[in-house]
Amino acid sequence: MLHRTQPLVMASQLGVVLQGTRKNLKLTQAQLGQRLGLSQRRVSELERAPGTLSVDQLLALCAQLGLQLTVQSRESAPQTPDTQTVEW
Repeated sequence: MLHRTQPLVMASQLGVVLQGTRKNLKLTQAQLGQRLGLSQRRVSELERAPGTLSVDQLLALCAQLGLQLTVQSRESAPQTPDTQTVEW
């Protein structure tokens, strides 16, 4: 199995990762939603606007998609123009 790390600095990047992983697993939004107790519409919203996810929801999504959430210091990752400034 290929293990890959995907650094994220913006919520929109998370949506792309979640959607891509779901599709790679050949799951529909409805199927994933059923596993999580969510509607297909809510899964779609979370993929399009992942900033609305709670930490509990994010961890549940990761578990269903076989993903692991890791937090690390940015000092250990190379800085690029996109990762130097993050707006809150």
